[in-house]
Amino acid sequence: MSHATSIPHLRQQGTATQLVVDDRPFLVIGGELHNSSSSSLDYMRPIWERLVGFHLNTALAAVFWELIEPVEGSFDFALVDGLITKAREHGLRLVLLWFGSWKNGVSSYIPEWVKRDYKRFPRVRREDGKAIEVLSTLSPASRDADAKAFAALMRHLREVDGDDHTVIMIQVENEVGVLGDSRDRCAAANEAFTGAAPQELFEHLRQHRNELHPPLLHRWQSTGMRTAGSWEEVFGRGHETDELFMAWSYARYIDAIAAAGKAEYALPMYVNAWLNGADQVPGNWPSGGPLPHVLDIWRAGAPTIDLLAPDIYQTNYEQWCRDYTRRGNPLFVPEMRRDEEGARNVFMAVGAYDAIGVSPFAIDSLDPAAGGVLTRTYGVLEQLAPTLLEHQGKGEITGFVLDADHPTVTRTLGEYELQISLDKVFAYKAERGCGLIIATGADAFLGAGFGFCVAFRPRTLGPAQAGIATVDEGSYCNGVWTPLRRLNGDETWGGDYWRFPADTQSAAPLNGAYLVNAGTAISRCTVYRYE
Repeated sequence: MSHATSIPHLRQQGTATQLVVDDRPFLVIGGELHNSSSSSLDYMRPIWERLVGFHLNTALAAVFWELIEPVEGSFDFALVDGLITKAREHGLRLVLLWFGSWKNGVSSYIPEWVKRDYKRFPRVRREDGKAIEVLSTLSPASRDADAKAFAALMRHLREVDGDDHTVIMIQVENEVGVLGDSRDRCAAANEAFTGAAPQELFEHLRQHRNELHPPLLHRWQSTGMRTAGSWEEVFGRGHETDELFMAWSYARYIDAIAAAGKAEYALPMYVNAWLNGADQVPGNWPSGGPLPHVLDIWRAGAPTIDLLAPDIYQTNYEQWCRDYTRRGNPLFVPEMRRDEEGARNVFMAVGAYDAIGVSPFAIDSLDPAAGGVLTRTYGVLEQLAPTLLEHQGKGEITGFVLDADHPTVTRTLGEYELQISLDKVFAYKAERGCGLIIATGADAFLGAGFGFCVAFRPRTLGPAQAGIATVDEGSYCNGVWTPLRRLNGDETWGGDYWRFPADTQSAAPLNGAYLVNAGTAISRCTVYRYE
């Protein structure tokens, strides 16, 4: 890995935000480990090669406050150093997940000396008065202790990795929020809730009034858009206001931790979210976490945080991507499904929403040899990354997922309208499809994926029809294109479609013969016009 380059940082390219590593844009082709895997270097020993086998370039690994500071004021970074060393040996980067005050809404990773001193480090109290094992955001002592440990970690990373940039990004805490109630009801929280809501929040809301999430704007408007009063006086009564209060409280607490860390080593930092489900209320999901409907509160309360990231396990993947790119928030998906559906959604995130990267959870549970679509998808993404990053943010890329409910999408790239459908030829039709397409020139396109086909139509003045001039299947090695086959005939349905067969070694049989070999899943197409 390189030296004498700027530290990893974010930059804008058109409408996209890119992660820059060693002064070049970097696409995170990631996989997150099980929570406890990175607690042991011995346990990790056989996992590193498996990660490489998936074509990953980045592993997401947790680091633990309880192991880094087992005794207050005494820090042990042997585990962190071992993870960095092994990642370097295997050509991988790291995104470290700081399991500090909270993980999945609870405080299970805090050191034992914090757990036992519940008076110095008070817990959340529910409406019934019961304390739960969740550190209160209203405790300066808890915030400052976490910030001190996090700052020590970031200082150490600067010392041991400031030139090599093995660690490229940091997640601060994990899926924060109160479970079991809509807000913290300890004495300090009640006092803050009934006291004056913060003026810095109102200033942010006023400045961004036309960009606010509709439910938040509606609650504010329902009280006359007041800029003074208690939380309930400003936003009305109800668990929705409780959640706004908790979002502000978590954002301020975590921003202080991130600021302490960035003062030592200013790597990009993000906070991830446990997503809410339908027919639920705050407390069923972690109340106060960085969900879309409180994103504006987080933007106001945590300006040090570079992005807010969704952990997407639900089926409406594209809607979550859309929600998390509002107000210029860069998309990064640190957790997602690792099955076939998750693999297909990789193309959606990076192709349609300019994602910094994606990372299926618990990837160390899988064998890359049996990884199926995920291994193939990551293999394709590894080849395409340089070209993809070159065209990000310029309106020259699209990504999509197709199935029986959504068999066709229409997208515009350059001078052409692309009708993208489930792949079909003779009696065969794919059941699922996914991919991305990049416009590399006025009449030239690069595509990748499985189970779809593309027809072109001109969208500007001139000849009214478009035909396929050439299709060349091939692969990239170190950014250099190597053609394999010139495709025509059955492989283009007589020149009507640019085709990407399903993710199998061959399509369905017809009259005892197989129709199409799936090939490399990457091809280049040129288009011409005619009347």
